[in-house]
Amino acid sequence: MLIREVMHPDPITVKPSTRLKEAYKIMQDNNIRHLPVMDHKKLVGIVTDRDLRLATSKLTLHPYDVKTEVGILMSHPVQFTHPSDPVEIATRTMRELKIGCLPVIEDAKLVGIVTGMDLLDALLLLTGIYQPSGRLDVRLNDRVGELARLTALLAEHKINVHSILSYREKNRKIRIVLRVGTIEMKLLAEAICNAGFEVIWPVHIACIK
Repeated sequence: MLIREVMHPDPITVKPSTRLKEAYKIMQDNNIRHLPVMDHKKLVGIVTDRDLRLATSKLTLHPYDVKTEVGILMSHPVQFTHPSDPVEIATRTMRELKIGCLPVIEDAKLVGIVTGMDLLDALLLLTGIYQPSGRLDVRLNDRVGELARLTALLAEHKINVHSILSYREKNRKIRIVLRVGTIEMKLLAEAICNAGFEVIWPVHIACIK
């Protein structure tokens, strides 16, 4: 899945000269939490609702008076992503930098914005959870052909696979998380166990070696 599939196109923006109260009202009116800051069509910063809440709570105190502009508070330079970047790369960037959004830049132009909630939605979509399905967690040996053997077994039982996710465990084995087109999991899990695989989930019918 690519950023262009989950981003919000043509995001609302403000100028560095926009007053804090005006920017905060824009966020409230449009139910958004991030505003890219543009200066002559160039992305120069980003300001968040948290930035504005902290600042507007001190509007009567120096230096945050009623004339304070967004340019004083905005974060810069801005980390950004590209429409063709994979969502997992953007997710890693946001996690490492502990930020809540990434502007999307293409041909030096701001074309969208992607937020942490967008990436959570993408993850849910990748898991196949929105389709009627069952879940299987299977631990595989890290060798060529193991995943093919597992999916061949599912095909033999006429089970459609909606999604496959995987990660390496600390024991250097591979955990495979599948969404499959059945909710009748007991017989399927037993067949997988009998074929020599290690089923971790569902736990009440797991065969852990």
